Amino acid sequence: MQPPTCINHHTIHPPPSPPWLPPTPPSILLLSTLGLIILIKHFTIFLNWVFVTFLRPPKNLLHSYGAWALITGATDGIGKAFAHQLAHQGLNLILVSRNRNKLETVSSELQSEFQNIKIKTVEFDFSTANGAGLIEEAVDGVEVGVLINNVGITYPSAMFFDEVDEKIWMDIVRVNLEGTTRVTKAVLKGMLWRKKGAIVNIGSGAAIVVPSHPLYAIYAATKAYVDQLSRSLFVEYKRCGIDVQCQVPLYVATKMASKVASIERRSLFIPSPEDYAVAAIRRIGYKPRCTPYWTHSLQWCFADMLPEAVLDAWRLSIGMNRRIN
Repeated sequence: MQPPTCINHHTIHPPPSPPWLPPTPPSILLLSTLGLIILIKHFTIFLNWVFVTFLRPPKNLLHSYGAWALITGATDGIGKAFAHQLAHQGLNLILVSRNRNKLETVSSELQSEFQNIKIKTVEFDFSTANGAGLIEEAVDGVEVGVLINNVGITYPSAMFFDEVDEKIWMDIVRVNLEGTTRVTKAVLKGMLWRKKGAIVNIGSGAAIVVPSHPLYAIYAATKAYVDQLSRSLFVEYKRCGIDVQCQVPLYVATKMASKVASIERRSLFIPSPEDYAVAAIRRIGYKPRCTPYWTHSLQWCFADMLPEAVLDAWRLSIGMNRRIN
């Protein structure tokens, strides 16, 4: 039986879009999706930075690597601050420096504060001769689990390359490049035998963060060597239980920074050696390259946004100002 013709079957349709809202083109949807993905990516990077910088617990260096730490350039600045922080973690210390009086003073200070640790000292000037024998003798029979290759020197003042005397640049090469290499080789043997260890090489933003470091060219070049050496050794020895890392500080309130950039005191972007060492200890044993202090990593991020020509001009102006003053 057919339904009455008077009964209408109504189909419900959605209301038409208002005439003032045009349809969204596919290209707008694609751009919006890409923008959202990029936003999520950068937010994830930011959260990871917060975790790594402030929340991730540091490794227990004593249990992870061994009972002793060797620090070169241990009587001033970053090296002395590292010695204090490592002693605080309960590690015994081998302090290497060229100044006997400073070695005795720093050793006495640390021993009086940390009475349960052992301290050995090695007096050696890396710019004078091959000190591998002295280092090998100091580490013989000692479980060196952590090596801090901190010793480093730069020009006495800003100089163009042709002005640098041979003794100055040869000293820089011997200390920054040869010294780091020989000490690493001397300590590495024991780490390989024990299948554990941490090697921390102190690099510089002069070789990595900025595209050039004019008027301090040889110093920057030696620190670039330290960075590449660290990265390569990280790959070579990671499977052996040895963590190699290049730490990349920017300006820290040390005597060297005072020479290079007239820095006399700490500030928000220039930590004291003690503040830097606290941050640096937290990063040992993780990535092959890091910038431990939080404001330094922010400065690196900002530097990446600037054209290289701008950074080159800025660095040159700092060097030229040092020549005038």
